[in-house]
Amino acid sequence: MYVGRDMTELSMMSKTDWKESELAYFHHSLQQMVPYLNVEGQSIHREIIEEIERRGGLNRHEADYTHGTKQIFD
Repeated sequence: MYVGRDMTELSMMSKTDWKESELAYFHHSLQQMVPYLNVEGQSIHREIIEEIERRGGLNRHEADYTHGTKQIFD
């Protein structure tokens, strides 16, 4: 289950201020609804993807004692 800021709050912020977990969660959620998104939803999803790409993606390249290599957005 996602615990974090909702889309109402996040929509008032720049994507550069979003946490990586928020980007991952909303990217996954919107990706599941792509066929049903209107133009505004598609635009938001594209901005999220662009921010993820700008940050170099979501994959962890190293594991440590607190984190694995798989991105968890919960």
